[in-house]
Amino acid sequence: MDFAQRAIDIAHDSVAEGGLPFGTVIVKDGEILAEGSNLVPQTHDPTDHAEIRAIREACRKLGTEYLTGCTVYAIAHPCPMCLGALYHCAPDEVVFMATRESTAPYLSGGHEKYYDPSSFYGEYAKPWDQRRLPMRLDSRDSAVAVYKLFQEKKS
Repeated sequence: MDFAQRAIDIAHDSVAEGGLPFGTVIVKDGEILAEGSNLVPQTHDPTDHAEIRAIREACRKLGTEYLTGCTVYAIAHPCPMCLGALYHCAPDEVVFMATRESTAPYLSGGHEKYYDPSSFYGEYAKPWDQRRLPMRLDSRDSAVAVYKLFQEKKS
């Protein structure tokens, strides 16, 4: 089976049904473990991306938060949120069929205050206090203490 084409087909079906052009397939041992399409407009959930949906399903099926031994096929280069999730679940490989540069002309529209696919990655490279999204550090030792407790419990 052509798993890359399956991800493209999922995205095509999503567009045909009035959704967004994203599709993801996760494969393990030559079999499809999970699939996902972007349902953000339908669910009004900004995290309901194709990769996230497929990762959640695959991890539930495997009973772990890791996708060791898996290949993820995504129609386009993952957004920063999905890329972060992919780093966390650590699949063996991520295959994408379109670059950010090739898809950006079809996704941009300025409909969201901070959403600009062409600049997401540049924004994340900036120090937190220089990003367009206003951020403020309210430093607390008690917040760090939670991480210390976590480390102690792990040992």
